[in-house]
Amino acid sequence: MKRKTLPLIALVAVLMLISSGLTLAAPAAPTIDWQSKVDSWVMDTARADGQTEFLVFLADQADLSAAAALTTKLEKGTYVYETLSSKAAETQGPVLDALQESGAEYRSYWVANMIWVRAGMDTVEAMARRADVSRIYANPTVHMEDPVEQVIDGPDSPDAVEWNIAKVNAPQVWAEGFTGQGAVIGGQDTGYQWEHPAIKNQYRGWDGSSADHNYNWHDSIHSGSGGSCGLNSPFPCDDSGHGTHTMGTMVGDDGAGNQIGMAPGARWIGCRNMDQGNGTPTTYSECYQWFIAPTDLNDANPNPAMAPDAINNSWSCPASEGCTDPNALLTVVNNVRAAGILTAHSAGNSGSACSTVNTPSAIYDASYSVGSTTSTDAISSFSSRGPVTVDGSNRLKPDISAPGSSVRSSYPTNTYATLSGTSMAAPHVAGLTALLVSARPDWAGNVDQLEDTINATALQLTTAQECGGIPGSQIPNNTFGYGRIDAYAAYQAAVNPTAVALSDFSGNPAAIPANALPMLALPAATGLALAGAYVANKRRRS
Repeated sequence: MKRKTLPLIALVAVLMLISSGLTLAAPAAPTIDWQSKVDSWVMDTARADGQTEFLVFLADQADLSAAAALTTKLEKGTYVYETLSSKAAETQGPVLDALQESGAEYRSYWVANMIWVRAGMDTVEAMARRADVSRIYANPTVHMEDPVEQVIDGPDSPDAVEWNIAKVNAPQVWAEGFTGQGAVIGGQDTGYQWEHPAIKNQYRGWDGSSADHNYNWHDSIHSGSGGSCGLNSPFPCDDSGHGTHTMGTMVGDDGAGNQIGMAPGARWIGCRNMDQGNGTPTTYSECYQWFIAPTDLNDANPNPAMAPDAINNSWSCPASEGCTDPNALLTVVNNVRAAGILTAHSAGNSGSACSTVNTPSAIYDASYSVGSTTSTDAISSFSSRGPVTVDGSNRLKPDISAPGSSVRSSYPTNTYATLSGTSMAAPHVAGLTALLVSARPDWAGNVDQLEDTINATALQLTTAQECGGIPGSQIPNNTFGYGRIDAYAAYQAAVNPTAVALSDFSGNPAAIPANALPMLALPAATGLALAGAYVANKRRRS
């Protein structure tokens, strides 16, 4: 009897619940605060224009921590590429299907697990409401930070090393037989006039008789006017001049006296991330992705073995132009570093106040940010200072400094120009990286080792300016970082880790500026043993 009456009792209870207006359905999930996941710029532009561009950042991001234990640059690059691309392939399907059904325009990326989208507010909301989406980042068009000053010179042949190259003692490294041979530098900028006499022979796509741009060039400009280069240029092209100038400082030498580059024996590859000086977080990210695993001209067959040792970045993404979330490119830059690629980045031209290093990607710990110095080793007035406060980190920046005032380098078409800006300083550091990799091929992919060596051997410069509670008399400080690079001292520490002394190119100690501190002695050891004072101040990586 009990077996028959229990179901009846249960049925009566159900009827009573229904009659009282209650239901047996599971409680409704709390309403998702989808707007908190969306950058304000996205909301504002979608309301104003009906459509906007944004990056759908997925919650499931790849764990690349295992890359640090890998020995070679190729192992790191291959692991990072395979892990990132697999994560994107495994998780983006449902999101892509939803975007396809909505009729939105989109493009998938794997450098971080994210998707570029152009659509209206309905799609923004639909994406933000998804549990597998963590953030909707803005994708504004950002104008390049123009050089502080610019003078166009004729294609003269001074038959001398430019002052800035001599200042950092690069010729002394050349005299030891290392000019960057065996190293590859990447640049993402306004493009490059690859046939310029100062950089043509150093282009990896040129063998001396014919050009092959596969794996050596990528254009991330797919819409807009494209300027004089057009869209999707199949060969390196510069519609501004800025990129050609930076590349000259990295590798330039026309063989006729214009010795403008740090590592004239290195090879270079390039990616255009700006349309007439205007880029977006997506174009920057696309270039970063291409550098991890360069592709052919059809954007197919990615190959991490073709990745560069360092990338020069002379661009910014300020909040004033829509980059309202400072972490928009953080994962991307972290992933590039995990692949064993050093990313030199101009600190910015917003000085001289404190905390003016305030835009991606210069603000990130993974970026090796570069301030600008003058011919007398003073800080350039325009050079941005730290600490980084825009993301709440109070991170010391810049990391290092290099000449950036009145730097002469290559410029379209087949001429030269003298420019000033931190965009002129950062290429020195990318070039120095190539010199070190040339002398120590086993250091390729070891970004920490390369940066630590450059930091430890820099000409330590001080200032009366105090920023972020750190006295300018301390090394590092928020004006110069660890100081102005010294290529020869870094080379000596790399090949013979014994005590090294400060010197200028002429070897005259009297030329050392008054604001310079004695360099740390580097004791003999396997690899580079940093002195205790340096270790105490060494950047800690998360």
